[in-house]
Amino acid sequence: MKKLLLLIFVIALFFAYGIYEQVNKKTIKSKRLTCQEKTTTFEKISNKEKIKEAIELLKSQNIEIISDIEYSKIMKSVLINYYSKNELQKEVSEVLSLYFTSNKDSKKKLEIDYYIYENDKEDKGKKNKKAKLYAGYLVFEFKINKKQIYKIQTDYMKQDGSDIKNRIECVFKSFISIK
Repeated sequence: MKKLLLLIFVIALFFAYGIYEQVNKKTIKSKRLTCQEKTTTFEKISNKEKIKEAIELLKSQNIEIISDIEYSKIMKSVLINYYSKNELQKEVSEVLSLYFTSNKDSKKKLEIDYYIYENDKEDKGKKNKKAKLYAGYLVFEFKINKKQIYKIQTDYMKQDGSDIKNRIECVFKSFISIK
């Protein structure tokens, strides 16, 4: 009886691990574009069927934007002296405007939910020295009807955030280039 239970448990564990691997497999370290090779970039296409619609919503300016910055808490923030939420919104708007091709009103909107995270290098939870090499990262989620279509995370390297706009440009190039 105990052997049978152990066998069932091992089989269940095997299947659970397989399911876990499949669910987490979709987020991949990406190098589809040259700009993605400059820093570590991960992307996940959650709904390939909706990508074309999402890109059209962006191009026709049917977007809603949610933004935030998370400055480091344990170490003294460096980014806070150089980069504000207003600066972030301004740079995203400048980059976005390059992709606008029309102004068609639609009831549907592409929600672009994004934030910048400043790497808190004094956080004791950092696993290794590599985790302290980057200055922070940007995360952008593209959604329709609150459902994620695409997500991308890319590192920025300069403490003062002077390379953030370049990373924002890479985010939108990555999104628009999905076929």
